[in-house]
Amino acid sequence: MTGYNFAFLDEGSKRLVRRALLKAVAIPGYQVPFGSRELPIGRGWGTGGIQITLSIIGQKDTLKVIDQGSDDSVNAVSIRSFVSACTNIKTTTDSEEATVIQTRHRIPETPLRNDQILVLQVPLPEALRLVEPLESVTKKMHSEMDYAPIWLALYENIVRVGEIELGADYPMMVEDRYIMMPSPIPRFDNPKLNNSPALHLFGAGREKKIYALPPYTKAESLCFEDHPFRTEDMSGRVCRLCGATDVFMDEFFDSATGDKQYQCSDSGYCEKRRSTQ
Repeated sequence: MTGYNFAFLDEGSKRLVRRALLKAVAIPGYQVPFGSRELPIGRGWGTGGIQITLSIIGQKDTLKVIDQGSDDSVNAVSIRSFVSACTNIKTTTDSEEATVIQTRHRIPETPLRNDQILVLQVPLPEALRLVEPLESVTKKMHSEMDYAPIWLALYENIVRVGEIELGADYPMMVEDRYIMMPSPIPRFDNPKLNNSPALHLFGAGREKKIYALPPYTKAESLCFEDHPFRTEDMSGRVCRLCGATDVFMDEFFDSATGDKQYQCSDSGYCEKRRSTQ
């Protein structure tokens, strides 16, 4: 992209994002405000995550971009093409090859390493927005660690339907201090955040917030002693392409037979399993 700075953003903007990231890493789970910039990307396409990626990417990095687990969705392909065009860095669909992984709605099935960074696109960073609409009030609640309303909301959910119904964006307690939104990943992926060796960075462009989970950070999903946290049940499901049984599956119907079919949500993981079989 002739005439543009490396990674599109100007150096001042990238320094601003990196300063916010340093503070976020120093205070796990704390939402750090930052000056979100305009990007040539449609609203709602994850501009917060993209700004983080553009601010930390280097010429020796290898980038992987996924959306809903897929490397081939419109979102993933467009973001990958944009970053590649303004950096000329190497891109991949293999989680093990990537040094920076930008994702929306999923965490890769392949366990991450301590030399990798996972950047998550976040639409709603404030976990307390479920119970309090005012930003000034949620800030005070976080400062005072006043999380009774969200615990009450989860309890009322159990009373009404017998369980906590949240299927994605399931709130987590970070280092026994801050309640954090893990982005709209399925509950199946929540345990991957706890004590992960990789650095996790969360960016919300419209909300102008950045937060982080440093490597080996305690992050536990909210639950009660008599109602422990549980993930989606994938038992009995087998990927129709690679035969995997222990991963998050997408479900669809075979139009020819009318039968249920299952397939790995993580397309890169599925493709690599097939290539090695």
